[in-house]
Amino acid sequence: MSTAPAPSRDPKPDAEPEIVISVRGLRNSFGDQVIHDGVDLDVRQGEILGVVGGSGTGKSVLMRSIIGLQTPDAGEITVFGQPVIGRGDSELQPIRKRWGILFQGAALFSTLTLAENVQVPLREFYPRLSEKLLDEIAAYKIVMVGLPPDAAPKYPAELSGGMRKRAGIARALSLDPELLFLDEPTAGLDPIGAAAFDQLIRDLSKRLGLTVFLITHDLDTLYSICDRVAVLADHKVVAVGTIPELLALDHEWIQEYFRGPRGRAAEEANEAAENEAAANAGTGDAER
Repeated sequence: MSTAPAPSRDPKPDAEPEIVISVRGLRNSFGDQVIHDGVDLDVRQGEILGVVGGSGTGKSVLMRSIIGLQTPDAGEITVFGQPVIGRGDSELQPIRKRWGILFQGAALFSTLTLAENVQVPLREFYPRLSEKLLDEIAAYKIVMVGLPPDAAPKYPAELSGGMRKRAGIARALSLDPELLFLDEPTAGLDPIGAAAFDQLIRDLSKRLGLTVFLITHDLDTLYSICDRVAVLADHKVVAVGTIPELLALDHEWIQEYFRGPRGRAAEEANEAAENEAAANAGTGDAER
């Protein structure tokens, strides 16, 4: 009998991460207006990918194409290895269970309480769940995103903008997804609220092992939580990489966006935060 050790189940350290979303040759147009013409993009498992671009470059249209709300003129899209273009709701249902979505402005139902909003996807996909279990799941998700338990019976109009955003995340997480789509999640928030929301997304991503597809124009968000950034311009994804990698490229829009006054301010703020975190970590090590 062989005494050779059993092969390890752990992936090799240098193994390429799984591709969760793959877009190839995507074309979208509205009448004579071409939005995308040959978009290629891969989103890796476990990363937070920021998607940026000027007005009219089709950031939200790209997301809608991926989640099946927009039918492209041409191209291929796979999510979790499964094609999504041209498939009906019943065919997409097993895939849709594996993702959560936060649309712009949170898109909560105004006539439902926060808890009832969180329960909407659960009722759609698991109609036989008891009311007691629905209430327990909603309460857990509400606390998970940093909201107080007494927020559950409140209506969206009774919540602040930041609380509504968190409520939208709670609903997006109701099915325990592997993939999270966020469309301008910090829009309308003050700098302190936006920073807190960014930290929430980073913490949830790490704790739950989420892959995040994040549309934003917020440079602070890009610097503080995104692992890579995809740039939409000229009807295509013209570059994907870390911010230092993008800054090394000779592309006019990229340079204007990241080298402008707001870009420089975001870079300096991020560097200051990193230096402070490093100093605090060093102090903690010394005390131990």
